[in-house]
Amino acid sequence: MPAARGWHGYRLWTVVGVVVVSLLVVLAWFTPALSVRTVRIDGLTAVPEADVRGRLEIPDGRSMLRIDTTAIAQRVAAIPKVRSVRVQRKFPSTVLVTVVERTPVVYFDAPDGAHLVDAESVEFAIEPEPPIGVPKLLTEGSFTGLAAARAAVDVLVTLPPALSVQVGEVVARSISDVSLSLRDGRKVVWGGTGDGERKAAVVLPLLTREGTVFDVSSPNLATVK
Repeated sequence: MPAARGWHGYRLWTVVGVVVVSLLVVLAWFTPALSVRTVRIDGLTAVPEADVRGRLEIPDGRSMLRIDTTAIAQRVAAIPKVRSVRVQRKFPSTVLVTVVERTPVVYFDAPDGAHLVDAESVEFAIEPEPPIGVPKLLTEGSFTGLAAARAAVDVLVTLPPALSVQVGEVVARSISDVSLSLRDGRKVVWGGTGDGERKAAVVLPLLTREGTVFDVSSPNLATVK
């Protein structure tokens, strides 16, 4: 009998616990007890905060539990200058939106302005003026647009930082003929987009030598003129 009473008592407290939890969930879901009071947006530099807030679509008084964080992130990620978004609930009443913006690696000129391309070869913006410090892409013949931009990006992302800050222009004639014009007037003949790590290891020591044209297209036979 004592064991039976203990079992029934355990069941009773279990039922009471479930009822209490259910009531708390209902209160949190339908009442202002856990409503959103603050929306914080981090990571913005180029994207106006108003553009992000306009896509959140969080009604006043909405419970934290009723927020669809995935849908919010998808709406914000649709902004062209946004690379990725994370939306988090910070209980009891804050929604944190963390944005990672796209940053230009290279740009190319067109009649409508400077087309910005990021490290993933995504053309994400057109600006009236080119960004300061970002290399310009020059092309020849039919090798233009995003095909040429991808070749330029493939080269630029492999460069040592000490060299990438010196690049003023990238000349892409084909996927196997890419060269870099440095801001001091020197030229680096890079060649194809392959073997980038080896070329990156060779190019900085080569640039310490006297010359104007530094050819690492064949990194085992690098030359200076």
